[in-house]
Amino acid sequence: MPALIFSAARSGAFVMLLATLMFSLNDTMGKWLVASYSVGQVVLIRSAAALILLAPFLMKTGWRPLFALERPGLQVARVAASTAEIFLFYAALQFLPLADVMTYLLAAPIYVAAVSPLVLGETVGWRRWSAIVVGFIGVVIALDPSGQALGLPALICLIGSMCFAFMMVTARSLRGTPDTVLVFWQIVGAALVGIVWAPFDWAPVQSAGDLVLLGLLGIVAMLAHVLVNRAMKLADAATVAPLQYALLFWAVLFGYLFFGDVPRTSIVIGAVLIMGSGTYIVLREQKLKRRAARAHPSGHPRA
Repeated sequence: MPALIFSAARSGAFVMLLATLMFSLNDTMGKWLVASYSVGQVVLIRSAAALILLAPFLMKTGWRPLFALERPGLQVARVAASTAEIFLFYAALQFLPLADVMTYLLAAPIYVAAVSPLVLGETVGWRRWSAIVVGFIGVVIALDPSGQALGLPALICLIGSMCFAFMMVTARSLRGTPDTVLVFWQIVGAALVGIVWAPFDWAPVQSAGDLVLLGLLGIVAMLAHVLVNRAMKLADAATVAPLQYALLFWAVLFGYLFFGDVPRTSIVIGAVLIMGSGTYIVLREQKLKRRAARAHPSGHPRA
């Protein structure tokens, strides 16, 4: 049995690392494309490709669950937040290095931990509050308010990360909704805004390579989501969730190779604090869940 558990954990870790690579490839392609095409056009084509890939899964499960939604108002709010996050993310990529954008985005779990007592009624003790404070300090350092880095693009990215955090919080409140339903409406929301936006700034596709990249955006992102879900099923969240910070490694590497970006010192320091804080929060939450399952099945032990 221990050997099987170790094997599953190792497989989950490998799958999660592969997912981070896929997400990073998607982000790199997105940054390359928004230099030549509008955000609306990129998101529209990305959404169309994702829907094509998702269609067989929806046909297998049936279309009825798409419209039998729990808490419709919260579902609409989540779609609005996810749509805003996507557009803000690609808008930020037009102006900021990949490493900067990913640093701000990966602060989302810290925001979730901070608001969970108010929104979800979860108990957060002094250890996790300390990690949250460290994470916020990391965000402030990454923003570099005393230097040239703090500007509209950084604020756009920061707002986008808050939208992403809202998506994470609502996902906890919509546990009864299948993943395919959540993803479907997220894609539809982005596609609808893309349909409205794209015609005002549509640019002819310049090459076959660009056409392939535009199509791959949605496909690669969908595959990355599938890999994340599989990793979570193969191994404990405490094992695989911190591995998502490998996104920063790929962002730095691809940013340097494809765009010549060299991370600022403030981004490096901020990223280290954010990663340390986020990792501690995940590990602490999982430890408390295991403790509660053993001793307090219906209680809320303090962190």
